[in-house]
Amino acid sequence: MNRSTSLYAAIDLGSNSFHMLVVREVAGTIQTLSRIKRKVRLAAGLDKHNRLSADAMQRGWQCLRLFAEHLQDIPAAHVRVVATATLRLATNADDFMTTARQILGCDIQVISGEEEARLIYQGVAHTTGGSDERLVVDIGGGSTELIVGRGAQALELYSLEMGCVTWLERWFNDRSLTKENFEQAEQAAREMIRPVVSSLLARGWQICVGASGTVQAIQEIMVAQGMDEQITLSKLLQLKQRAINCGKLEELEIEGLTLDRALVFPSGLSILLAVFHELGVKSMTLAGGALREGILYGMLDLPVCEDIRERTLANLQRRYQLDTDQAERVSQLAEDLARQVAHSWQLDYRCFALLHCASMIHEIGLSIDIKHAPQHAAYLVRHTDLPGFTPAQQKLIATLLQNQSHPIDLVQLNHQNSLPPAMAHRLCRLLRLAIIFASRRRSDTLPEVTLRAQDDTLQVIVPEGWLSAHPLRAEYLEQESQWQSYVHWPLLIIEAGPAPVSA
Repeated sequence: MNRSTSLYAAIDLGSNSFHMLVVREVAGTIQTLSRIKRKVRLAAGLDKHNRLSADAMQRGWQCLRLFAEHLQDIPAAHVRVVATATLRLATNADDFMTTARQILGCDIQVISGEEEARLIYQGVAHTTGGSDERLVVDIGGGSTELIVGRGAQALELYSLEMGCVTWLERWFNDRSLTKENFEQAEQAAREMIRPVVSSLLARGWQICVGASGTVQAIQEIMVAQGMDEQITLSKLLQLKQRAINCGKLEELEIEGLTLDRALVFPSGLSILLAVFHELGVKSMTLAGGALREGILYGMLDLPVCEDIRERTLANLQRRYQLDTDQAERVSQLAEDLARQVAHSWQLDYRCFALLHCASMIHEIGLSIDIKHAPQHAAYLVRHTDLPGFTPAQQKLIATLLQNQSHPIDLVQLNHQNSLPPAMAHRLCRLLRLAIIFASRRRSDTLPEVTLRAQDDTLQVIVPEGWLSAHPLRAEYLEQESQWQSYVHWPLLIIEAGPAPVSA
């Protein structure tokens, strides 16, 4: 039986890199089978008359020969190849495209900037969690896309003719990293952005996500340096100063910055700084997908889930046959406990969302074995593709699951970068308590629990007589108090006194 009909491929002939993504459709979502990326730097081959050099075309064709072997096993109707900014601009693009089509054995579409922006937004909408009112920023090699959308619909979209490769050639061509170079590059980018600012701001957004290699590189730098995942203007300015201190592009060394990204990093950074300044962006996180994912989901014609994270959690529950009633029970109890201490512990919407997600899959480790189930759970979550979750969120959830019972590993909780360590500690404590109280797996056995928090001291107040009536859970709570005391988290288990008798 030919099983290749479930395979799909998206190829993006970008200005900096060529990408191929091969997936399999599984139960209404996609499973990634292969990602291939090659630095072609096509845009660097454009001369002043926008003619592609023979060397640049040869680099592109050589890459496509690698892609072509994979495509032999995929139905032609399941393959879509698009070309973006450089091939939109090149006056001799047809020369490149004729040979490229022969190599791949399929059609190649040179898409407009507007279509590129629309596909990028679709890829983000299908793969990125958080509010569905979003600003999407994608800094490519030859163009930058700015899109504001809501849910599955792109409301305002623009493709600007500036990218990390073209800005490298224009503003950093002497390979100097000086304050003057950056100021010229940023000012030029701001002038490109300014005409569309009012239209974008008029739409409004709740979150900003970046879908480019530049944003990916910044995320990798922040993870390597132990920072949280929120990209802010102050962090970008620090990176700019670090680059200036290096003096020369060939001497650019920043912890977490890979060699293959270093060449175009300053130019991409200058464009991102211009976006932050002109649009007043407060913070940005990395998107889960972009152009290639937008192409694939378009071919599959799958609807955009209202909450991509909930779809991911539901898929995990089905895949590992989790007890969904128990997951919901623990989640509701954890949320109730969190609400009682939200003010004193300064828990925000991110804390509630991540606590819910961890609760919904906390028993995933049981699908392997009850022995070391928390460790199994952490491994599965760390090493599974989880659409809707950033790498930092995925790491935090895995860390919470590994610490859901027994000894607590503070090093793990401190080394995740999704939330400040103190917040991660508090989510861990709440999850552990919710699991204990729900261990009977029946909602009618849950007590009325009151939490009181003062700094790190947590009081757990249960009804009068509850501990003696439930000796096993009382034992669990006593042991939990000891586990938390070992990491200097005071936990007091208290029974409420008798209700006052009215006169």
